[in-house]
Amino acid sequence: MRRPHRCGHQRGKRPANLPRQRRGLWEGYRVEDVCTPEAFARSPQIVIDFYNARRRAAAAAEPNAAHFALADLERAYDVQIITQNVDDLHERAGSGKVLHLHGELNKLRSTVDENEILPWQGDQTLADRDSRGRPLRPHIVWFGEAVPLIEEAVRLVEAADTVIVVGTSLKGLSAASPAALCPFRRARVPDRPQAERRCFGRGNPGSNGGSGRACTGGGIIAGSRKIRPSESAA
Repeated sequence: MRRPHRCGHQRGKRPANLPRQRRGLWEGYRVEDVCTPEAFARSPQIVIDFYNARRRAAAAAEPNAAHFALADLERAYDVQIITQNVDDLHERAGSGKVLHLHGELNKLRSTVDENEILPWQGDQTLADRDSRGRPLRPHIVWFGEAVPLIEEAVRLVEAADTVIVVGTSLKGLSAASPAALCPFRRARVPDRPQAERRCFGRGNPGSNGGSGRACTGGGIIAGSRKIRPSESAA
């Protein structure tokens, strides 16, 4: 009997084994002003407004061909997507197993009990509270914070039979990242037309300012082929 062929996909190329590093700016915002625990403690309304805008933009975006292509792999493969993106476009495209390393826009969590996580749609306000009346925060791994799901991501990549890297050179990954812990045999992939490369490039789904068109980021797909009934006899 063939063993099930497990498949996972990791998107993004930031080192993720240690507390999140400060990289990049978002549409004129400084990282230190909107994406750190210190920023939330100093100016919670500014941080909440920032993520409310990101949540609205993600809701207005639609999955593109790359999201649907990854979802289609589940017809023949046991696929696990590991993404650093915080939108739900993979889920809306039909992917059934998505691990969000950096959290999710459509969730809030307690500022006191990190295990109290609430599904969320629409804008957050300062008045919103957890089940014990304590303030809520976006369910996002901010810069300077540890990545809680990194060990699970490493386990998934190590257990995969096939790992596919999409849209990233891996040059930004550290030695303890999921991809670096898994030995690869590089496969030759034909170059794609420029238009298709744009769809599978380094853009960030849901971060297109609500234009309705999203683009996938870089990452890894790892996995294995499913067993069909006709193949189950040893």
